[in-house]
Amino acid sequence: MRVAIVGYPNVGKSSLVNRLTQSREAVVHETSGVTRDRRELETDWNGRRLTLIDTGGIDLSDADPLTTSIAEQAQAALLDADVAVLVVDAQAGQRPGDDEIADLLRRWSGPVLVAANKVDSPRDIPQASEFYGLGLGEPLAVSAAQGLGTGDLLDAIVENGPGADEELVEDEDLIRLAIIGRPNVGKSSLLNAFLGFERVIVSDVAGTTRDPIDTELEFEGRSLRLVDTAGIRRAAKVSESVEYYTALRSQRAAERADVALVVCDAADGVTSQDLRIADLAMRSGCATALVLNKWDLTSGDEFDIDAQRQVVLRKLRLRPKVLTASAKTKRNVQRLLVEAVSLADRRRHRIPTPELNKFLGDIVQIRQPPAKQGHRLKLLYGAQIGVAPPRFSIQVNSRNRVTRDYAYFIENRLRERYGLDGIPLIIDFAERKQRRRAEA
Repeated sequence: MRVAIVGYPNVGKSSLVNRLTQSREAVVHETSGVTRDRRELETDWNGRRLTLIDTGGIDLSDADPLTTSIAEQAQAALLDADVAVLVVDAQAGQRPGDDEIADLLRRWSGPVLVAANKVDSPRDIPQASEFYGLGLGEPLAVSAAQGLGTGDLLDAIVENGPGADEELVEDEDLIRLAIIGRPNVGKSSLLNAFLGFERVIVSDVAGTTRDPIDTELEFEGRSLRLVDTAGIRRAAKVSESVEYYTALRSQRAAERADVALVVCDAADGVTSQDLRIADLAMRSGCATALVLNKWDLTSGDEFDIDAQRQVVLRKLRLRPKVLTASAKTKRNVQRLLVEAVSLADRRRHRIPTPELNKFLGDIVQIRQPPAKQGHRLKLLYGAQIGVAPPRFSIQVNSRNRVTRDYAYFIENRLRERYGLDGIPLIIDFAERKQRRRAEA
């Protein structure tokens, strides 16, 4: 069941969503207008699976383009919902903005519940009765901060919703693709270009996106879940506490993704912050590629893409690819999805043990293992012991003879041989003692 949580700015919608889902996924801040795009969070109640759609505050009297976009996103959430919950502020009382949203909801075809929030003690419950005037039925007194009345609200949602949903089993082949990067490099524009419609708000104001937004996409028979994330800035440049929390959510998005596209501004080239973000993604286990977006604003004759790729090769151990694209003109947008699918497949690929041991034999022929105190390192046997990301175990005669330089040499040759550029991989060197056969 899908439930749209709507209301005037700063009435506590995101706090209520966090309470109902028992999480802290939705960004909450005392500043009004923190939530801008619609965001979906899963929960369950008495065996029913619920998808709560957290939306930005609707102020129909504000003509600001960004405010208008937020309202359009909230109205789009209603089109996808089975039940709507109008959140109002019981402490502030009924306001003109509540009346305007209620008028919109009365014309909506689905069931509507009124949640009078900020009723933080039983003696404040009578305050909720003021909202009978909205003409949407009996208001329910709730407190996102204290949890009062939230069980009754969930009961009412289940009672007014459609029949029990069938449990959905997530596709094992689903690819989770995170779109991350500095603020205002075109992440949301790129996501919209992938989808072919305006799913998330795009603005020239840096930091417009604050919550990660999950969106499903079918591409060439494969299922992808796209995550558009808030821009990550260096800690010294985070002037608002809200940016600090949204940056944390961007990092969490990378941690739950299979593939990350690190979006960079082609006009700036690959910056030191872009490299840090790519390293963050790869340390989170993501297969990663860098995307120089806004390529249409650069001159091919003046911009040296090979130089940018050399910078990445020198600075990032996992050697991710550097691709070019333009969300505005759609140039190479489909190619980015092809690369994302390929990265996901290679992240899950398993190398047969005989093939891996042949590779180790070739490595020794190319470059002899190091020797210490007259004793040489021997690569005895190798096997892949994990995928997503790939993990290998190589048995050696002595771990003390494994040098960092030779370990990196093996890792780089693995990437070259099996197309693992940009894919985190783990190599465990396990010592196996040689035993002499007992004579009969």
